[in-house]
Amino acid sequence: MGRKLDPTNKVKRGPGKKAKKQQGAETELTKFITDGEYCALYINYLQSGNLDQKMSQPLLPIERAAKKEKKLKETLALESDDDEEDEEDDSEEEGDEEEKSDADLDEEDTVQTNIDEMDKFRLPGAEETSKEGVLPLDLKTIHQRIKDNVDVLCNFSTKREEGKERTEYLSLLKKDLCTYYSYNNFLIEKLIDLFPLSELVDFLEANEIQRPVTIRTNTLKTRRRDLAQALINRGVNLDPLGKWSKVGLVIYDSSVPIGATPEYLAGQYMLQGASSFLPVMALSPQEGELVLDMSSAPGGKTTYIAQLMRNTGMIVANDANAERLKSVVGNIHRLGVTNTVICNYDGRQFPKVMGGFDRVLLDAPCSGTGVIAKDPAVKTSKDEADILRSAHLQKELILSAIDSVNAESPSGGYLVYCTCSIMVEENEWVVDYALKKRNVKLVPTGLDFGKEGFTRFKERRFHPSLRLSRRFYPHSHNMDGFFIAKLKKFSNVIPTAPAGKEASEATVVADSSQEKPSEGDKTKKTIPSKVSGSKEHAQPNGTAARKTANIKSKGKKDLSTGPKKAKVAKMDGEAVKEAEVKKPTAKIAEGTKASKADRKEGSRFETKQGKKTTNPMKTKNRMGKNKFNKLKYMLQKQDRK
Repeated sequence: MGRKLDPTNKVKRGPGKKAKKQQGAETELTKFITDGEYCALYINYLQSGNLDQKMSQPLLPIERAAKKEKKLKETLALESDDDEEDEEDDSEEEGDEEEKSDADLDEEDTVQTNIDEMDKFRLPGAEETSKEGVLPLDLKTIHQRIKDNVDVLCNFSTKREEGKERTEYLSLLKKDLCTYYSYNNFLIEKLIDLFPLSELVDFLEANEIQRPVTIRTNTLKTRRRDLAQALINRGVNLDPLGKWSKVGLVIYDSSVPIGATPEYLAGQYMLQGASSFLPVMALSPQEGELVLDMSSAPGGKTTYIAQLMRNTGMIVANDANAERLKSVVGNIHRLGVTNTVICNYDGRQFPKVMGGFDRVLLDAPCSGTGVIAKDPAVKTSKDEADILRSAHLQKELILSAIDSVNAESPSGGYLVYCTCSIMVEENEWVVDYALKKRNVKLVPTGLDFGKEGFTRFKERRFHPSLRLSRRFYPHSHNMDGFFIAKLKKFSNVIPTAPAGKEASEATVVADSSQEKPSEGDKTKKTIPSKVSGSKEHAQPNGTAARKTANIKSKGKKDLSTGPKKAKVAKMDGEAVKEAEVKKPTAKIAEGTKASKADRKEGSRFETKQGKKTTNPMKTKNRMGKNKFNKLKYMLQKQDRK
């Protein structure tokens, strides 16, 4: 310890400074205490208390000095004695540590058994539940009880309490989840059916945290690298969104308002959620196509479609809410989009206005159960009626969207259906309904991440191809809850159910897009149903008008010789009886086929349609441009002869 060693021969040369000081102190003490006195003092000291306790206690300085003085007389080398003492002390310490470690292990075992007994989850009794109703709630206790309850339910056979059923644990879990996370009982039951219990708490926790702010680079005006550098210079902390997106940026924090920077006002980027990128990526619009965004507000997806098409082709941005269309107009102007036409129609009636689109995007209105982090009111405001009401509207909209697609499009014929809901009633159920009602099939979305859609849920069984759809969750993908399905239309023929014993008639959608007009005639394409001279009828789901097999050419009116059935438009799924009307051989006006009684049964939309003025193209039997050119060509040919 304090000895100085000669590095050449490594022989001890004597004690160091510390040993000399200690030796001096010991020699001074021995002058005052003799050997006899020391022995008497030590015997009295041992007899005064417990021997084991005294042996375990360290020696007093006087005792240690006397002991060392005694050893000095017996040995000549003080240094060797010190080394022996050090070795003895080390051996004693090691022995003590071994004894202590054995004792600690015994204590830990006993403590662990007590903890296991305490950690074993037990259902609260009637007295405890009654106390909970009176005493103030302890959220920490409830949160711990949720964790323990989920653990028991995941390992029910080994950890359950004797005599208790699974339903008792589930009822307690529902009650605690409703209390802790502030959901209503209906929504918690739906989520328990939807998620495994191990994922349920993760989903609920993710809904309590806001999703990261993301922006989409407008490649019509800038590149992502240049935009990122400009925002970093303004004090914005950002990163690329992910490998799946080439235009997205995620914003962590910013020293300036991200929605008021000069770059934002110049239209270089758009504030848009990460989940809203996915439907447009699945749609994959091509340059020069005719695309419909049936529910376009506030314009994030519409402008993304425009930048993918590089401002070519034509986009029709429709929304049923005129107030929300103001934001679409503002974003389109700010981002420099020039190939978009904005209109305000009910999506269920849109095929009557225009059809023949290459691709259609339908972001259907929904219950919003995937964006609870943005709108916490969904936790308590939704019930079974709201979900079914949304599902009914979505079924009508998806059929209208399918009827707006042109199956004969050389590059398209696709529909992307998406919602910001995670309910099966609004997603897989709606798509399965569309597969049964129209000639469409599911195709891969082209997204390499996301969970597969359900092919079976509780008592329902869906089409096996629904596994091609994709689901996105907040706790799994750190984005809003979303559902995406991509459909391809392979025939314009609408299958109809047989009426009685009569064979079902296959009707064809009246698409003016079968003959593509020139660029100058695109404006005339907005109302194709009124151009044809034949009578066309609406279907229950707002589908496109249909052509019957016996339509005469050149816009001539049909002559009926026998009994004729009056076809009445069926709106909102109401079945209207067909009345057989026998009339003599005469010309029947197109506007008077439906009787007055049948008109009363129709919806408001039908009555408004009946009051509209007739199309001048129908009243005046004008010659079309193509016929005029043919006639002119024939006259020129005759002149040459």
